[in-house]
Amino acid sequence: MKLSDFDYNLPEQLIAAHPLAERAHSRLLIVGDELLDRHFSDISDYLNPGDLLIVNNTRVVKARIFGHKPSGGKVEVMLERIIDQQHFMAHVRTSKSIKIGMEIILPGDLTVIVSERHDGLFALQTETPVDLYAYLEQYGNLPLPPYMKRQAEGADDERYQTVYAAHNGSVAAPTAGLHFTPELLAKIRANGVDTAEVTLHVGSGTFKPVSVENIAEHKMHSEVFHISEETIAKIIAAKARGGKVIAVGTTSLRTLETVASRGLHAQSGETDIFITPGFKFQIVDKLITNFHLPKSTLLMLVSAFSGKDVITRAYQHAIANNYRFFSYGDAMLLNLAQKD
Repeated sequence: MKLSDFDYNLPEQLIAAHPLAERAHSRLLIVGDELLDRHFSDISDYLNPGDLLIVNNTRVVKARIFGHKPSGGKVEVMLERIIDQQHFMAHVRTSKSIKIGMEIILPGDLTVIVSERHDGLFALQTETPVDLYAYLEQYGNLPLPPYMKRQAEGADDERYQTVYAAHNGSVAAPTAGLHFTPELLAKIRANGVDTAEVTLHVGSGTFKPVSVENIAEHKMHSEVFHISEETIAKIIAAKARGGKVIAVGTTSLRTLETVASRGLHAQSGETDIFITPGFKFQIVDKLITNFHLPKSTLLMLVSAFSGKDVITRAYQHAIANNYRFFSYGDAMLLNLAQKD
């Protein structure tokens, strides 16, 4: 398929630059034979006893840091992945070219050196060991998506995290989970729906535009994931009792379908799975997701999951009815397209 097959026109005023006052007050589009307009607080009405709801428990880190060269030139560092207490991978932006061996002085007089370059990322190292997560919490800035066109504010520290965020590592939120509250999760469990967690640390590649018309030529970014034996056991049990597995967000889905392709057992690793129409889903039956950018890999993923015509119809309905789009926007509940 072609990149242009996944384009659509979105009025700019429908891009949600700020969250609503209450998480669960977002709208929810139920996508099936009919399109039903609901509120996210109604999600429990569409989950059945015996189902399994799986969330991504990653936590967004304050990955954007502003520093300077010894000469005074400004430098922006966007951390992508921490390797250890002296080494990390990052995007680096300056007004001039970046050279191997270049020094960058970050807040708190932390000096880092550019040691290598890998596919648009730079390997950086500190002179002495540093608790980098603690450092980022003190000196970093929350990296809001570029389409919000604003810097992070105090409220974003809470609202750009899910209520179950636990493991540091993401530079973007698993946004479908932002709608849940502790009370809503408790109601879902009280209704007989089981819950489980996976971890996938979202990289900045999630915002990388697809630049090739033939989508088969696109190189997908790699992200770190983990799934526990407990979650594996819950998936097996849900399938055995005839329950549906509902993934909260594309990150949970990508983790689950990666695991399905490698063997259903506890594991950690990296995934660069690229899901496009024609993909055979093995675990996920339903997907809770926000609305995605035009020409994005995530729009391709949901088109693969529910069918391109179904997604096109849902997006047209959402635009016509003034749904809010992207990270702080509204949500959909999708069903897996009928298998042949």
